Amino acid sequence: MAPARRDRSGCGEMLLPTGCLLLSVLLFHHPALAKVCNDRTKHGQDNSWFARDGENLPIMVLMPMNESALMSSISQGIEPAVQLAIQHIRESRKYSFSLITKIYDTECDNAKGLRAFFDAICYGPKHLMIFGGVCPSVTSIIAESLEGWNLVQLSFAATTPVLADKKKYPNFFRTVPSDNAVNPAVVKFLNYYNWSRVGTLTQDVQRFSEVRNDLTSELEKADIQIADTESFSNDPCVNVKKLKDNDVRIIIGQFDENLASKVFCCAFNLNMFGSKYQWIIPGWYQGKWWEQANTTNCTTKKLLTAMEGYISVDFEPLSSRQIKGISGRTPKEYETEYSRELQQKGVEASKFHGFAYDGIWVIAKTLTRVMELLRVKQRQNTYHNFTVDDREVGKMVLDVMNETNFYGVTGQVMFRNGERMGTIKFNQFQGGEEVKVGEYNAIADVLDLINNTIKFQGVEPPKDRTFVRLQRRHINVPLYSILSTITILGMLMAGAFLFFNIKNRNHRLIKMSSPYMNNLIILGGMLSYASIFLFGLDGGFVSDKEFETLCTVRTWILIVGYTTAFGAMFAKTWRVHAIFKNVKMKKKIIKDQKLLIIVGGMLLIDLCILICWQIVDPLKRTVEEYSLEADPQGRDIAIRPFLEHCENTHMTIWLGIVYAYKGLLMLFGCFLAWETRNVSIPALNDSKYIGMSVYNVGIMCIIGAAVSFLTRDQPNVQFCIVALVIIFCSTITLCLVFVPKFITMRTNPDAATQNRRLKFTQNQKKEDSKTSTSVTSVNQANTSRLDGLQTDNHRLRMRITELDKELEEVTMQLQDTPEKTPYIKQNHYPDANNILSIRNFTDGKDGEKSILKNHLEQKPQAQWGSMDPSRINRGPLEDINSPEHIQRRLSLQLPILHHAYLPSIGGVDASCTSPNGSPGSSPRHRHMPPSYRVMVSGL
Repeated sequence: MAPARRDRSGCGEMLLPTGCLLLSVLLFHHPALAKVCNDRTKHGQDNSWFARDGENLPIMVLMPMNESALMSSISQGIEPAVQLAIQHIRESRKYSFSLITKIYDTECDNAKGLRAFFDAICYGPKHLMIFGGVCPSVTSIIAESLEGWNLVQLSFAATTPVLADKKKYPNFFRTVPSDNAVNPAVVKFLNYYNWSRVGTLTQDVQRFSEVRNDLTSELEKADIQIADTESFSNDPCVNVKKLKDNDVRIIIGQFDENLASKVFCCAFNLNMFGSKYQWIIPGWYQGKWWEQANTTNCTTKKLLTAMEGYISVDFEPLSSRQIKGISGRTPKEYETEYSRELQQKGVEASKFHGFAYDGIWVIAKTLTRVMELLRVKQRQNTYHNFTVDDREVGKMVLDVMNETNFYGVTGQVMFRNGERMGTIKFNQFQGGEEVKVGEYNAIADVLDLINNTIKFQGVEPPKDRTFVRLQRRHINVPLYSILSTITILGMLMAGAFLFFNIKNRNHRLIKMSSPYMNNLIILGGMLSYASIFLFGLDGGFVSDKEFETLCTVRTWILIVGYTTAFGAMFAKTWRVHAIFKNVKMKKKIIKDQKLLIIVGGMLLIDLCILICWQIVDPLKRTVEEYSLEADPQGRDIAIRPFLEHCENTHMTIWLGIVYAYKGLLMLFGCFLAWETRNVSIPALNDSKYIGMSVYNVGIMCIIGAAVSFLTRDQPNVQFCIVALVIIFCSTITLCLVFVPKFITMRTNPDAATQNRRLKFTQNQKKEDSKTSTSVTSVNQANTSRLDGLQTDNHRLRMRITELDKELEEVTMQLQDTPEKTPYIKQNHYPDANNILSIRNFTDGKDGEKSILKNHLEQKPQAQWGSMDPSRINRGPLEDINSPEHIQRRLSLQLPILHHAYLPSIGGVDASCTSPNGSPGSSPRHRHMPPSYRVMVSGL
């Protein structure tokens, strides 16, 4: 079939420059041939071929036949299939023509192939269609010029994706699926196993690059992530390493068998095989390709190990469905006949023979349909000289080819934009050979996998990535339970101390130690204990929002509890310090209300810091992730531990403020404890225990804070350390404050005041020296005055001792011989006046009063025994220093001394009645005259 329009060179006006230029060169060098060609083409104007039955319709066949040519092995196995198809068409008796094929050898060379095409045009018969095209380069040159010749080419072996461009090759069809046809099948296979992340490894050749580009487009449509795209020319190891570094598990390769051995050798060396990886490669490699193409330093065994389980994808050469097709034969029956033909001709089979067989049937059906259409047009034409030009015939062939749909030996034959919608098969390399595991029907878009044929290296298909499972580093429940139990025991202990303190709040020993402050110490300890429960809670028990609230609450509780406990303890110590370190010797009354105000001030500072912290830079939940870890159960997942923290932007600044304030508070407590270390009343002086508490708390807090910071990535260790530090500090503080009081209450309730008073004689000079030294160090200017006061103080103490002895004698006489009262009045009334004068003296001078009070609190027993014997009236009561008399005097003096101290700590005023009640209510004073009642009350 000649072109409709030709110039002198025989090149159609629609012919593109490449083919036209080569034809012009050939005609220029061979003008004689051009003339002959022109003459012969004139006969091509006759288009009456469709009107006659039994015509022999010539078909141009282009393929390399020379054995030395590349890909000639394919063509040698094609000719038997073509002849078998023509024979079956003739035997079917359904077609009114016979197909005549004329093979032109292209030798897989562009110039020779174009020359063969030109010779077929010029010297051959008028060809209605072109069949063939094996070599991609030759086929693309010829196919590009077909539109100018109004010819349609049908290929059975050209799989290059370049020919899929319908703008450049509008008249090209192929019965074999394109290399791009495997991409929808691969995407379907990926979706079947839910693989949504892949990587590609492509040989840097146009054929493979085209397939990769089309695959990229298909993957994007399917919403499958391409984690990495690698291309290589010779050495793929660097690119394979990059795929591993990017955690690519599903690798789609596009490379020939020569480089495939290098790829799998690199994969073996990088351990990229086995249960964690899946390779998908082309399936058109030659059999045993790993033995023939192994140019690596890896042994065959290593290659087979790395190759085990790979999936190969290629078109199906023959349909697996044994259905009789257009030829009336099943694919199996056809294959049997084809094998017989091969044996007769002694050639090797070609993998494209089924597509060549179906291609001949496509041509037969197309020409039959075109003839029918032309005959219909001829009958409809009123003119007897009906003719049709080549352009119209070419257009009709194109339309009929696009409508092709029948079942052949390769499956359903159907075209979409000139591309065959065929069947794609999936093979898996198992035990040294490829085993078919499924197929994909492009027309129905269905993937059919054969049951139990795919064998993955693991118990399940590989993952498309290293699945990272976030795992919270939480506090172990047994550890939390143990520490919570210890905390509860501590709180119960604190509750017992609270009960003890409240029950005995009116007892002299407890009352002198400020029970209200003791309650605050216990409250602070219990708040510190309570914070342990909150420190053990994390995101595994509460939500994220609740965890942020928890961060704030536990911080507030711990800070407030610390300040409450130690603030109350230090406030007590400050009161002792203020009373006993009063240099001016003035009377001071410091009540519990003032101490509560001091503790409230400390808490107010805490609240100011905490409120500013919460408003300006509140604590928030932050998540710290750690490096990946292998799954301890051996699963194909990675564990990424994470830990929740309570942090904010300027965490260091806020912690520094809190630590500085608490540190100053502890330093202040240490100072007070040191200053009051020599106070001689154990019921008042807790300086030794406060010092021990501060020491233990300080050391434990420093060690705990350091270790807690170093173990912030180990929540169990951190929680254990923090909890133990809080438990230890709270417990040791409460025990040091209350256990001594509890022991004293159980053994000797009066020991707090007896111990120092009974040892006055032995330590008097030492105490006087300490007092003198202390006062002198305070103010050197008053040294002489203080020396005089000390002398007066000593003299008055001696006088009081004498009067006290006389008072005891009078009291005993009043109880034993009431009838001697007038005599006593007459003999001892001056002594009573002397006692009253001493009271007036002490009331008038605060300093001397304080000195007198110190004497009364520290009245020694030994001095009573050292009294001058001349001053004692000997008689029935001459031994007044006997133990019985001493016990009687103590029973009278201790309440008086306690009564004298109470105003200093906010008790009753010294001017009130005696601690024993009204004078008349006591048996000792029941018959005492008013003058003696005044005397006792004054003491």
